[in-house]
Amino acid sequence: MAAGGAGILTESATSERRGPLAVGLVLATTLIAFEVTAVITALPTVSDQLGGDSLYGATLAAYTLANIVSLVTVGGLIDSRGPRLPYAISLGLFSVGLVIAAVAPSMWVVLLGRLVQGIGSGGLIPVAYAVINRMWASHEQARIFAWVSAGWVLPSLVAPGLAGWMTNVFGWRSVFVSVLPLVVATAVLALPAMRNPALIGTGHHSSVDNQRRIGQAVRLAAGIGALAIGLQSSIVIIGVPVAALGVLIGVRAWRQLSPPGVARASHGLAAIVMCRILATAAFLGVDSFVPLAADRIHGASATVQGFVIIGAAVTWSIGSAIVSKMPRVRPDRSATVGFALIGLGVVTTSMVVDASWPLPAVFATWCLAGLGMGLLFVPTSVAAMTHAEPGRDGVIASQVNLADSIGFSLMGGLGGATVAIADRGTWSLSSALVTNFSAAFVLTVIGGLLAHRIRAHSSTVA
Repeated sequence: MAAGGAGILTESATSERRGPLAVGLVLATTLIAFEVTAVITALPTVSDQLGGDSLYGATLAAYTLANIVSLVTVGGLIDSRGPRLPYAISLGLFSVGLVIAAVAPSMWVVLLGRLVQGIGSGGLIPVAYAVINRMWASHEQARIFAWVSAGWVLPSLVAPGLAGWMTNVFGWRSVFVSVLPLVVATAVLALPAMRNPALIGTGHHSSVDNQRRIGQAVRLAAGIGALAIGLQSSIVIIGVPVAALGVLIGVRAWRQLSPPGVARASHGLAAIVMCRILATAAFLGVDSFVPLAADRIHGASATVQGFVIIGAAVTWSIGSAIVSKMPRVRPDRSATVGFALIGLGVVTTSMVVDASWPLPAVFATWCLAGLGMGLLFVPTSVAAMTHAEPGRDGVIASQVNLADSIGFSLMGGLGGATVAIADRGTWSLSSALVTNFSAAFVLTVIGGLLAHRIRAHSSTVA
């Protein structure tokens, strides 16, 4: 039987602890969101003061690649040991990474801190998925996933400005230190509630199986890293084989880590995972580069650059809230509408490459894409977890979140490569951005065509 509501949920045993647990899960999302957005704001100053421009890109990549390995590692630990231990370890490592970065005397040490932070943060979201699956009944899960998604909204609105102010007044090190109280609050609220019997590990996965999956995750991260390096290399004779090797290593590892049939987007979980890759890649393939267009093409200030994409974070939360109140809507239909809105947002927002196009219009059109992501993410998250047999929700959670990380990494690498080519003067920045936006639109079309294959587990009982 699929684990919708975990199949082991006892209301009287769980209800009194679910409130603090829900708050703790939302706080965990908030601290990750604040750290990501605040550090991106402060990182140019960090690099300037430590003379680390050559490691700027590597510092960003280290976090993402470490995240991938951690997602897979924690998925197995959840199933074998329960979520409490990996959650505590993840929070601890995240804190250690913050401290390392805060006291860093060089950019190399900042990179190390970001690497440790990536390991820590990568373990938090799979735990949230597994805990929601075990502690809330199927008909309640959409509401909790919507709350967790809402954890991104406030940091998206305030973190860039707050981090910029802190950097100017207290120095960039204060940005890393400021996240630590959120870590403590998350631990205080969530960890005691995770002593619940419903969250005990089942020992489902052997250490050998876990080690195999971790090895595949390392190869996947290495493959994505090699692809990004190869694509951005200015020496074609080196870049092409390195990128090709990265694809070969990465695709083989990804297929081993993903549900069967993922390459064909087979009906069910495989289609959910593929559609999450496509949606994340399409959204971030535009979201990551609109501020660049606002800066280089429109000459906008740093504040305006961030403001142009803030609306999408708000509408993402609105979309999540809307769909969480419509539990009878099928996930494939919600995903189809989501892809349509993302595609519409991509097409209309691509006008940002025209210097005469008003940035407030870009703000409005990109809100459509955020709304589409909200309508797509919550139903696919709930549907994915219905495919988790008892004792396997950790692996399912890691597969879904791994899809999101892969989508982000791929479009970050491909989009970064086009911008790097433009920077070398081979073609214009506008042409590079149009290429990125066109690729994002194609991904939304493919996703829309595949969305009808999304299915919850047939034996799930609402």
